[in-house]
Amino acid sequence: MPAFKVTQLHPALGAEVAGVDLARPLDAPTREGLSHALAEHLALVFRDQSLTPAQYLAAASVFGPPMEQHYSQHNMPDFPLIGLIWHQNGQQPAEQWHTDHTNRERPPAATILYGVEIPSAGGGTSVASMRAAYDALPTEERRRLEGLTTFNSLDSGRTDTRQEDHAKYGRPIEHPMVRTHPVHGSKAVYFHISKATHIGGMTPVDSQAYMRDLLERMIRPEIVYHHAWRKGDVLVIDDRATMHRAHGDYDRRERRVLWRIIVEGDRPRL
Repeated sequence: MPAFKVTQLHPALGAEVAGVDLARPLDAPTREGLSHALAEHLALVFRDQSLTPAQYLAAASVFGPPMEQHYSQHNMPDFPLIGLIWHQNGQQPAEQWHTDHTNRERPPAATILYGVEIPSAGGGTSVASMRAAYDALPTEERRRLEGLTTFNSLDSGRTDTRQEDHAKYGRPIEHPMVRTHPVHGSKAVYFHISKATHIGGMTPVDSQAYMRDLLERMIRPEIVYHHAWRKGDVLVIDDRATMHRAHGDYDRRERRVLWRIIVEGDRPRL
């Protein structure tokens, strides 16, 4: 049995993992146990970690192979598979509910965030269980969603995306709006409102209106875990069955620096 303890943080999702030092190599039972814990709890928190970029990349590989991030202007210079989330690097907090990199054939299994510099108040990250959101929908709407797909590209409206990223990651990718978790076997609602150009068979305007309406109806406090950052936290978010968002409610004179790794998953299936 893996030698770590998992403590649930919220009734719907989220758990704290104790007894794991991510700076050290992890044995096979621990790696397998963490993978299953993520599938079960959808968000894992590791406290008091101290990681070099190389150690962080090695730890992230527990959940999948680290993949290129398509806003390469924000990547760590010597470790391009690590993205820097840092408002002084020209970024605004991603305050809209989303799941990462849906414009990929094999979108992420997980987004992993490491708290390097944390403001004195605010700046948290919220994670919503789209598994619980799916379960709460009326049967008729679940059936409707299971017949729909989104077409995904890079976010519209961003002016700082590099041309090479447009060339590599801008072509439309189709994914189902409900996907089955490859480890857990449960279904979850799946889309990224600003990467989805449209829903199949619907106009872009109608698609956006429907996705906005879904988000307003589905995401309720009872399915959201809010992570208040501490320096040294690592938060692992299961992108296959959640959405997440940042909170910009912190003093911008303070620094909020997170290192982000995104790991590749499977092609979404209904």
